[in-house]
Amino acid sequence: MLISIPDSQTSKELSLSAYYQQVRQLSEQICQPLEIEDYVVQSMPDASPLKWHLAHTAWFFETFVLVPHLKDYRVFHPKYDYLLNSYYESLGERVPACQRGTLSRPTVAEIYRYRAYIDEAMQSLITENIGNSQLESLIILGLNHEQQHQEFLFTNIKHIFGNNPLRPVYHPNLPTPKAASVVKALYWLEYPAKLYEIGHNGQGFAFDNEQPRHQVYLQEYRFGSRLVTNGEYLEFIQAGGYQNPDYWLSEGWTAARSQNWQAPLYWEQIDGNWWLMTLGGMRRLNDNEPVCHVSFYEADAYARWAGKRLPTEAEWETTTANIPVRGNLLETGILHPTPAIGSDSPEQLFGDVWEWTNSTHQPYPGYRLEAGIIGEYNGKLMCNRLVLRGGSCVTPQSHIRSSYRNFYSPATRWQFSGIRLAETV
Repeated sequence: MLISIPDSQTSKELSLSAYYQQVRQLSEQICQPLEIEDYVVQSMPDASPLKWHLAHTAWFFETFVLVPHLKDYRVFHPKYDYLLNSYYESLGERVPACQRGTLSRPTVAEIYRYRAYIDEAMQSLITENIGNSQLESLIILGLNHEQQHQEFLFTNIKHIFGNNPLRPVYHPNLPTPKAASVVKALYWLEYPAKLYEIGHNGQGFAFDNEQPRHQVYLQEYRFGSRLVTNGEYLEFIQAGGYQNPDYWLSEGWTAARSQNWQAPLYWEQIDGNWWLMTLGGMRRLNDNEPVCHVSFYEADAYARWAGKRLPTEAEWETTTANIPVRGNLLETGILHPTPAIGSDSPEQLFGDVWEWTNSTHQPYPGYRLEAGIIGEYNGKLMCNRLVLRGGSCVTPQSHIRSSYRNFYSPATRWQFSGIRLAETV
């Protein structure tokens, strides 16, 4: 198996030092199958070179943890603030994100030396500050930040390889999901109209955009028992879904036309059959797997065609609030969505694909922007993005929870994103 995190261990059961080592080692483990040339490619403006992700996550610990908290710490390189800053305006000028792929230096070898340098200093800091809850919280934020970039590593690797005519294989021995002979029929779970509470409950780590916990009133709604499958989405394609503007939001129709969308990203017709690119190479389309790599616009168009809608994030969180986090997450090592197996109700809530909601990424009532640099983490991104819930097949299990709010622009397709339907009663 590619990913070797012990299933029985979570961040709660590990010491901070061990948790730190586990997360940091996983980032490098993800990159082990790569060739050196793979690290430097920037396949689109929204992606970054793989080496940049490895360096940026180290820089995060250096800038926000080591510099202010470790006495006599010396930065690894004075120019790294300029090279590795992502979007923190308070730290000054930086390389434009779309130009990160133009830089051949620092080399991959130097970035790995940088990570080792940071790890040594961080272990000293952790050892010297056991019981410092404020510092530990900052370090845990950094680890969750790195886990976000671990997802980016997988999505960027897939985009790099998926755009290469050679269709390189990231890992040739990835497990093949079992193909169910018959997909379980979709049915509806009903929830009454009333006041519900959503938002993080205060137990364990959460990002600031998951807080504060608050009440929402929901009309009676129905929630799909499983994710929409490839076969169901193929019916939308065959019915002319990509040619009929009646199903599409205006901006979505413009995006679909201008970018010539005819199917989800990574789908390809070969000799009359549909294939798709995976991290294990090209595979025949499995009709029973969840459809993946669709934009919000495509998810919304499919829902309209099906006579349904996408759930709100409050409906999604209400449905999942008391359900344990389990599913096809990173630790399975499959790295690809799998068919529903019919053992839970509802199914596939965590893992497989991030689920688009029709909720915009806005601050919750009572939200307060944190002071200082950390306040820039999520607060400045609460505009023009839609919320996704549930995690995907490349999300670490210790990173996801029912209150987790992911968010992307509605045209995003390179994320492991899919569809669950809902309807108002």
